Amino acid sequence: MLSRSNVVILGLAVAAAVAGGWLQHESQVAHVPAGVHVANVGDLSPDLALIDLNGREHRLSDFHGKRVLLNFWASWCVPCLAEMPVLNAAQHKFGDQGAIVLGIAMDEPARVHAFLTAHPIDYPILIGQLASPSTSLRFGDIDEVLPFSVLLDGSGRVMAIHRGPLDAGQLANWLSPTTAP
Repeated sequence: MLSRSNVVILGLAVAAAVAGGWLQHESQVAHVPAGVHVANVGDLSPDLALIDLNGREHRLSDFHGKRVLLNFWASWCVPCLAEMPVLNAAQHKFGDQGAIVLGIAMDEPARVHAFLTAHPIDYPILIGQLASPSTSLRFGDIDEVLPFSVLLDGSGRVMAIHRGPLDAGQLANWLSPTTAP
């Protein structure tokens, strides 16, 4: 049997754990501005209009009919840059099979252009909105940590979300037309 002091200590510990969980949940919710919908797995993705490095506008619906991997990155993000050769190889491998890697640069256009001039890649890059609500936040990147990837099916529905770099095996699973993540 627990002594009275042990019951009090146990009660305080449980209360602290509950309060900590609630605060963690509230801090996640606090990152999303009021009225902003954040896409989750199973949702249709927002049909955002983003510009490429030449200033041309592209809507995400332009890519319907293909499995699309949205990869959010920045020129200053070391894990993002390490992931890019694997993404480029995946685009070469699965591009003819109805999949496309689409880089969304969460960075200043001049920095993106300078980086891609020095390190060219073969998949399209669009410029994400940095101001709140950022493009990556709209796709579920609540903490706005990069790299962040979202897989869309041919109708633009969110199939999977991944925080951190993707490896070749994960990319094959996501982009292969015969597998589902």
